[in-house]
Amino acid sequence: MVDTADKHLVIGAGFVGLGMAQALKAADIPYDQVDASDHIGGNWYHGVYETAHIVSSRKITQFTHFPMPEDYPDFPSAQNMRDYLNSFADHFDLLEHIELNRTVNHVRPIENNLWEVTFASGEQRIYKGVLLCNGHHWCKRFPKFEGEFNGEIIHSKDYKRPDQLRGKRVLVIGGGNSACDIAAEAARVSTKCVLSMRESIWFIPKTFAGVPVADLGKSRMPPMPAWFGRLMVYGIIRLTFGKHSDYGLPKPNHQIGDKHPTLNSEVPYYIKHGRIIPKPAVGQLKGRKVEFIDGSCDEFDLIVCATGYYVAYPFLPQELQRVEGAVVKCYNGSFLDDYRGLYYIGWEQVRGGVGSFIAAYSPLFVRYLKLQDEINVPLGFVFKEMGQQLPTNHLVDPRKMFKQFQLASAAFSRIAKRAHQVDAKYPNFSNRPLPN
Repeated sequence: MVDTADKHLVIGAGFVGLGMAQALKAADIPYDQVDASDHIGGNWYHGVYETAHIVSSRKITQFTHFPMPEDYPDFPSAQNMRDYLNSFADHFDLLEHIELNRTVNHVRPIENNLWEVTFASGEQRIYKGVLLCNGHHWCKRFPKFEGEFNGEIIHSKDYKRPDQLRGKRVLVIGGGNSACDIAAEAARVSTKCVLSMRESIWFIPKTFAGVPVADLGKSRMPPMPAWFGRLMVYGIIRLTFGKHSDYGLPKPNHQIGDKHPTLNSEVPYYIKHGRIIPKPAVGQLKGRKVEFIDGSCDEFDLIVCATGYYVAYPFLPQELQRVEGAVVKCYNGSFLDDYRGLYYIGWEQVRGGVGSFIAAYSPLFVRYLKLQDEINVPLGFVFKEMGQQLPTNHLVDPRKMFKQFQLASAAFSRIAKRAHQVDAKYPNFSNRPLPN
């Protein structure tokens, strides 16, 4: 067994893992980093289709301390993103710490508040702490169907190129960004495309008046109230999209911001051209036919399930499986109240760009990590004692979170003082070891 008890382990070398690793290195905190894939980049390397582009803009997706090249478009491609993440890793000399093709099979707490990590190769290592940055776009979620389909059924993660759709009768299930991207692709190359949505969505255009919608809030003016921002987006939708009834769609039964936004201008365009046929949820599969809950029925060759992903940590024991739906029940976004040294990072879905979010969070997290070294009790327990509540939603409002980061940084000495006060009450705390 390799003893690396003075180090932390970062699991994952995608956008979040690279951002956190750079912050650890800048703070001279020893760490190792592993990824199950054969290259860095996470979902941008192994998970997206060839024609994918980001839906948030370049300016808010980039790490604020490492801007994307000026010649990148407002909505960089998958290849742009891969090149950018490679440049980020090169610039900050992160590659020397990254081990690829390293699948983690098991992570468990052992004596002395340490963590035992077992790899697929059988190798075991001991770490001071583990940062879980393994992403949330890999554990495929399929819908449960009644009946059987005689054609091909794939998940959106298995879609890579337009030739998979060419000349086929395609049913896309879902209303998110991937579903709409694939439906628009099918509208161009398939013989028929039907988009099945369990409930209607708000189609937000990617640009308005030549400016990425995600950038409209990034101005030198004071931050706008949430209600005004929502009203502004409603106005943009009405001016560009019109009413849902104009497209044969029911009005969404949720407010903008209550669910992850779908930024797409092509689906409404192709609905108007008859190249995408909107349908409600699937009712039953009947061989090559699919019956929808409105009673209509169509024949298909291919069903693409763009139905999302589970937040999953398969290498953790049951006692540390804190996921409820899409929410990880941890304090302050990352910390448990009953175990120190295990950190859930990047599970939230940011309404905006992940780079700017991680760039703002990682320096604060590093300060928390150093504070954890000074106390025995888990930081999550400290936050709980300070009155923080467990999260109930996986969606993150970036404006609200950036403000919280600023407030926490400004009040860090007070947080540290409170942490030491709480720690003094529980001098004998220790992680409870779990069996292998």
